[in-house]
Amino acid sequence: MLKPALPGEATQANYPQIRIVLVETSHSGNIGAVARAMKNMGLANLWLVNPASFPDEASYARSSGASDVLDQARVVGSLDEAIEDCVLVMGTSARGRKVPWPVIPPAEAVGKAAEYSAQGPVALVFGRESNGLSNDELQRCHYHIHIPSNPDYSSLNLAMAVQVVSYELRMHYLRGLEEQESRPYLGSMTSPEDPGWDVPLASVKDVEGFFGHLEGTLEAIDFHRRDNPRQLMTRLRRLFQRAQMDQMEINILRGVLSAVQKAAGDQPQAAPDSDSQVQDKDHV
Repeated sequence: MLKPALPGEATQANYPQIRIVLVETSHSGNIGAVARAMKNMGLANLWLVNPASFPDEASYARSSGASDVLDQARVVGSLDEAIEDCVLVMGTSARGRKVPWPVIPPAEAVGKAAEYSAQGPVALVFGRESNGLSNDELQRCHYHIHIPSNPDYSSLNLAMAVQVVSYELRMHYLRGLEEQESRPYLGSMTSPEDPGWDVPLASVKDVEGFFGHLEGTLEAIDFHRRDNPRQLMTRLRRLFQRAQMDQMEINILRGVLSAVQKAAGDQPQAAPDSDSQVQDKDHV
């Protein structure tokens, strides 16, 4: 059963001038999978050249919620009709040819697509599942996009090929946002010093309080001797400082140490005056 998108479900395309063009797709399910790949990456401009079947249940089923992309897809009878108003056309190609043609990888291709889209429509053309684009069709393209897949098994599923190019478009779009707005769309978050971490980085005072607490606890359970320290605390310092602990993590560890001291029959160490309060066994 066909399931068109509900009102208000339309995708807001990152690059509305960039169209994904599929030529003579033989399996309608692949059209749905392409729509899903596009919507994942914020694209919505889909053109279909003489598909074997569309629209149908298989295309909507495989779209997995990207029915709005299918609803607004344009169906035309020829590649010429799909690209006649475009200022730039690039076609995917996996085969070498007798007459060399300008070939670029996906990351470079999307940069050109984004640049030219400011001047008019840009077409990214994908061929048939069985044999791709014909030589005549490829000669209508300004550039050929080559996805550098495994040469021993280079054939990509249609939706996979669209996903690769759509992903590169998404990354190009996000890098542009970062340059314009200084927002961390692509930045990693691996420690408390990175934007987005939920708890501040522990201060030197907090960390030193933890190390003192740790050493006292290890003494209380006869694991460490101050009169013969060897390199235990040096190595433990290196371990914990490498972790770049935040304030909550310091609190949790000190709560554990206090519980260990209590279990060992030792008086738990009082928390020093610090920027953060040490928590007890109910700290979580």
